[in-house]
Amino acid sequence: MAIPAALILLPAAYLLGTFPSAGIVARSRGIDITTVGSKNPGASNVARALGTSWGVLVFLLDGLKGAVPAAAGVALDTRPGAYLLVGAAVLGHMFPVTRRFRGGKGVATMGGAVAVLHPLVFAALLVVWLVVRKLSDKASLASIAIAIGLPLGIVIERSPGWEVVASGALALLVMLRHTDNIRRLASRTELRA
Repeated sequence: MAIPAALILLPAAYLLGTFPSAGIVARSRGIDITTVGSKNPGASNVARALGTSWGVLVFLLDGLKGAVPAAAGVALDTRPGAYLLVGAAVLGHMFPVTRRFRGGKGVATMGGAVAVLHPLVFAALLVVWLVVRKLSDKASLASIAIAIGLPLGIVIERSPGWEVVASGALALLVMLRHTDNIRRLASRTELRA
């Protein structure tokens, strides 16, 4: 099949992206994650509020929201189709219609897609994230580092140019969602991981 098969699945990929992993996990522990810490419904804020194991659970759930569309795109379509589906899932996570377009920052969802499409790049970026987070004690700085590193990893892997552009677009979305974090990092008021 060609890209049109992916176009048919775009709404489903977007809706999968809207699944409120962080909200459900936090509510199961009696917390509204949008009112604590950074107020971001994502894995890092859940880890900050509930502990690392809960944050890892949210990371895995949010990662599946990117991995499933990536795998479906590759299986049913083409790699360009997979990137279209991943883009829809990431947008669903960031701007969920079910929560007035207030979602997470897309790091784990993008990461799940990269794990499927570029497993070696994913492994390298996971190490980068862990090292930067440990050294800086800032999850946001680690996330920004891997967003910058993603298209570079695709270049190093010698993937086609369009994949560099597509991964760069995903990384740019993640960077834009971290604008407030970048401001707080610059003013040294960012929350600790």
